[in-house]
Amino acid sequence: MAREQLEVLSALDAAKTQWYHFTAIVIAGMGFFTDAYDLFCISLVTKLLGRVYYYRAGSADPGSLPPNVAAAVNGVAFCGTLSGQLFFGWLGDRMGRKRVYGMTLMCMVLCSIASGLSFGSTPASVMTTLCFFRFWLGFGIGGDYPLSATIMSEYANKKTRGAFIAAVFAMQGFGILTGGVVTLVVSAAFRSAFDAPAYQDGAVASTPPQADYVWRIILMFGAVPAVLTYYWRMKMPETARYTALIAKNAKQAAADMSKVLQVDIAATEEKEAGGEGDRNTFGLFSGEFLRRHGLHLLGTATCWFLLDIAFYSQNLFQKDIFTAIHWIPKAKTMSALEEVHRIARAQTLIALCGTVPGYWFTVALIDRIGRFWIQLGGFFFMAVFMLGLAFPYHHWTTPGNHIGFVVLYGLTFFFANFGPNSTTFIVPAEIFPARLRSTCHGISAASGKLGAIVGSFGFLYLAQNQDQRLVDHGYKAGIGVRNSLFILAACNFLGMAFTFLAPESNGISLEELSGENDDETSTATAADARTVPV
Repeated sequence: MAREQLEVLSALDAAKTQWYHFTAIVIAGMGFFTDAYDLFCISLVTKLLGRVYYYRAGSADPGSLPPNVAAAVNGVAFCGTLSGQLFFGWLGDRMGRKRVYGMTLMCMVLCSIASGLSFGSTPASVMTTLCFFRFWLGFGIGGDYPLSATIMSEYANKKTRGAFIAAVFAMQGFGILTGGVVTLVVSAAFRSAFDAPAYQDGAVASTPPQADYVWRIILMFGAVPAVLTYYWRMKMPETARYTALIAKNAKQAAADMSKVLQVDIAATEEKEAGGEGDRNTFGLFSGEFLRRHGLHLLGTATCWFLLDIAFYSQNLFQKDIFTAIHWIPKAKTMSALEEVHRIARAQTLIALCGTVPGYWFTVALIDRIGRFWIQLGGFFFMAVFMLGLAFPYHHWTTPGNHIGFVVLYGLTFFFANFGPNSTTFIVPAEIFPARLRSTCHGISAASGKLGAIVGSFGFLYLAQNQDQRLVDHGYKAGIGVRNSLFILAACNFLGMAFTFLAPESNGISLEELSGENDDETSTATAADARTVPV
């Protein structure tokens, strides 16, 4: 690494925490707020979509989405997210973080609005249009993962880098919480204005025509926070690490960082560093990358894959689990709007008591405990509490015992977020070279979304009751919620094992971790020497 580059990056690593760091957290974090809101709000309205568009005359139960439609509506955004993570991750390393950052946000804004305006003359055409726009919504959301993580890691100093990246990701918790609150407010307003009987007391009247506006308003609200931060996102300068290490302009990097961080960084026009290209310009598919970072990428990608199988299957199908343990009454005893309100209330309570606190415990402790122990402990306790739900599952489903189930269920979310859901986002933004950082983060995140797809599609079918008489309309008998929880616990134990493949990055500069400043030493990566031993 050239001396001028090293001076700029060393100054960044040693810079004191300043106001602009917090501004960057808010700007990048509002993207994640929107991401979480858009991805998870669909689970709040799928029951309503079934009632509005798939009413079955003469049926003892309200209409519900057919299995293939439910799978598509719940999972199509993840397919888009996976594609977006790979594409924008690669593009962020080619064009620069800043230039691509605005594209993702605008894609999210337009597709959030379009999702709520899904049109069609038949239920199938409405669902098709909804799925089309949610795919492209997911595509924009996918780009936010590698870009936000990379930008925050490259702005931060090494002392508080983990907390800053975790704070960006923690906005996801507020996005989930806000989704529940918005749904509560909208459903309560419509219930007050358009009173309706329970389904068993009036099948058609239980779903007033105005209920069709409820899910549209909830989906379109996701555009609001994204619009509010678009201007500030465009005003952010390119990160110094991209400018210095990839664009090879240390002087511009110094000027940019001097403006925003109030740090006096001086750099002159650099000269080509002889011989460095032979050692530090290897590509993603090279043998040198495989030797240095192959196991690291396997570790980050596999841990994220296993985590998201458990995390998203639980998040998307909370409503089904709550119904199974009788925390939410049977659908036929409620009107359409009351059902939406009760689902939102339950999910808001879980988010408030388990999801949000877990994120902020990570922010507070990650630079003290380290990434490795938080991730290992999170996987472990998630598995323990899932087993605590699964073994005495029949006890939890009996009347009067659902409070204990909800407490243990909430703890699984707490340790997901004070654990691998946060660290799998943080570590890939720290341990790879600058020219491949966004790409490798995108690959790791895409692996996670593949796990989310497995969880969202698989759990939908597997969690069905083993008794064919008790399954939802259109489904075949599954293995039940209890056995599904055993599978999710096994995923967490596997996640513990793969955690040992990733290095501990706490308090170490990005260039040390990636080996980019090894001008005087052999090509052996510094990160390998710091991998936590088994």
